[in-house]
Amino acid sequence: MSHHNIYLMVNGKRYSLEVESDRSLLDVVREDLNLTGIKKGCDKGDCGACTVLLNGKPVNSCMVLAVQADGKEITTIEGVARDGKLDPIQVAFIKHGAVQCGFCTPGMILTAWALLRENREPMREEIQKAISGNLCRCTGYVQIIDAIQSAARVSRVNNE
Repeated sequence: MSHHNIYLMVNGKRYSLEVESDRSLLDVVREDLNLTGIKKGCDKGDCGACTVLLNGKPVNSCMVLAVQADGKEITTIEGVARDGKLDPIQVAFIKHGAVQCGFCTPGMILTAWALLRENREPMREEIQKAISGNLCRCTGYVQIIDAIQSAARVSRVNNE
């Protein structure tokens, strides 16, 4: 197996790593960087538990080779809170009971966070479409969508 030297910018911190060419971004982030907020679910790109932001866009990190992320910016759930303060999307998930078992939560939050950066006033249908790649087996999605809409309102108020 060949090895590659790569550079990743993860949550604002630069990492230099030597990785095997077939290792997924998910495995490198979890095992080498010890950022275990992203979860290993299906390992086939179906569940969204492993969602990270790659250059600001949600991706299933189990489907991205670490070498493909060379030189790119990655945000994990650990990078959402700032200076020890939860982001409004995190607060909204807690407030609306959108967190049950918590397995899908990091991926849901990152997907919602990216959506709200592109669209400050998403309609319910736009939220449903955005999170369609993130499976939740506990909440039935109502609380999750309510939380995202609530965070959008808070973000609009804070930015006005």
